[in-house]
Amino acid sequence: MPSFPIFHTRRLVLRAPTLADVPSYHRHFVNYEIIRHLSARVPWPYPTDGVANFLANFIIPTLGKERWAWGLFFHNEPETIIGMIELWRKGNPENRGFWLGQEFWGQGLMTEAVSVINTYAFEKLGFEELIFSNAVGNTASRRIKEKTGAQYLGSKPAGFVDPNFTEQELWRLTKEQWQELHDQK
Repeated sequence: MPSFPIFHTRRLVLRAPTLADVPSYHRHFVNYEIIRHLSARVPWPYPTDGVANFLANFIIPTLGKERWAWGLFFHNEPETIIGMIELWRKGNPENRGFWLGQEFWGQGLMTEAVSVINTYAFEKLGFEELIFSNAVGNTASRRIKEKTGAQYLGSKPAGFVDPNFTEQELWRLTKEQWQELHDQK
């Protein structure tokens, strides 16, 4: 695999996931409270080999081409993945997705991580805008978008693992909006 960027934030290291990360990825990801907010394309119950299959067949072979993915690791636990951010060129309609282990919610970790990835997308990958989505009712995901300057575009029907979620919110963040937000800091 060609060189892939590694980022260091105040509390986190963001690096490409590897198959060595499967056990901790599985431990933190395979949780209905996380997966319920994801697209109905994600299976539930989640298959035992699902994480290994996803990394081996969908993430690792495409890294740095039209798809990028970073595992989130604490500086003092660089072998334990606690979440992941994906970025992809062709939106469906969104260009970014993420998850974070439930025990780490509410600490601002994902906002810290997406800020670095937004900067990379705009400054190094040449994105002019990023489209995001979340299940209507996933207030934590919504709040991350608000804190990082995304503009709410509206809602539309969508299917999620949790059938109680029936709509998604769409958000847009332009390169210009991102730069303005950082110029104010």
